[in-house]
Amino acid sequence: MKTYNKLMSVSEVDFLIKSGKILVLAGDEIVLKKLSKGNWIGGTIPYFIDEKGGCFSQEFIFVTDLTDVTKEFKICEYSSSSLKSLVTDRYSDGFIWLLIPGFSEIHQSFSVDVYNLPDIYDVPIMGWVTGIDLNQLGKVKPKVINGASGNFIENKALALHVKLPEIKYAQVDIINLFEQGQGDTIKFSKGGFNCSSCIINGETANLAKYITENNIDTRLPLVADYSGAMINISIQNVDAIANAVAFYAPVRENVEYKFAKPVNDYVSEFTKLIPQDTSKIIGSCNCILNYLYSELEGKKTGSLTGPITFGEIAYVLVNQTLVYLSIINKMIV
Repeated sequence: MKTYNKLMSVSEVDFLIKSGKILVLAGDEIVLKKLSKGNWIGGTIPYFIDEKGGCFSQEFIFVTDLTDVTKEFKICEYSSSSLKSLVTDRYSDGFIWLLIPGFSEIHQSFSVDVYNLPDIYDVPIMGWVTGIDLNQLGKVKPKVINGASGNFIENKALALHVKLPEIKYAQVDIINLFEQGQGDTIKFSKGGFNCSSCIINGETANLAKYITENNIDTRLPLVADYSGAMINISIQNVDAIANAVAFYAPVRENVEYKFAKPVNDYVSEFTKLIPQDTSKIIGSCNCILNYLYSELEGKKTGSLTGPITFGEIAYVLVNQTLVYLSIINKMIV
């Protein structure tokens, strides 16, 4: 299986596009606008992990080439009202690569409504939330790009539906360094991206006050244990004046959360969790919070490369994780 997972120049990427390759691209909006139309989807982001380590670039484009694993494909756009079509448009014997523009309405609606989509876990969904240069927050909007039409889109999700050869299947995995700490149990009577009141150890409390009074390190996410699968909810902001907390992904009603245990050495701990055999992995992405908090510029995360994103998708929206997609040969009996 031959796939590209690396940073490339505009001319190199355009050559692949004109050759008919089926691609997922990540790059700054300026460079993505220089590309020809073709069989690709893209998302804006200027942060990456490549073979040399973490980096910021507004000149190069990260390329994930899916051509060799694709039997059939289609590119579809989804608004908040049409999101339910995501599951009806998919190939039963394939996967979905999904890109969502950060801070958009579809970003919020997907993160909440995805749990209500029928049979959402039947076909693997891999993807990420697009972003921008952090210095441009509030000035520039993250976008997704439909390479077939050339459209740059601010408020629709964009999916590349891929049908695989009969002998192969797709698998999505996450690497999450965080696990629940030994602290208090936190629950929410109402889900969402923002909260003031919550329930701590069975008592009604204000989360912002709790974080401030207990000197909680908000670089550590809230973690829920879903039958052994640790799912993070990262803290975006604590407003001490309004006594409110904003999250990068929505908390869920009546789920038990705890703040995560600290991680001493991100890179070494991360390397321990990466599969020894990465030959079947065709793409990955890592969280911008991991990049910032763990100071990943110039550092490698094992042999896995990919864009640094404003949220990761492994069926549902997750935070502060690395998500990767593998294509595996079926066992023939």
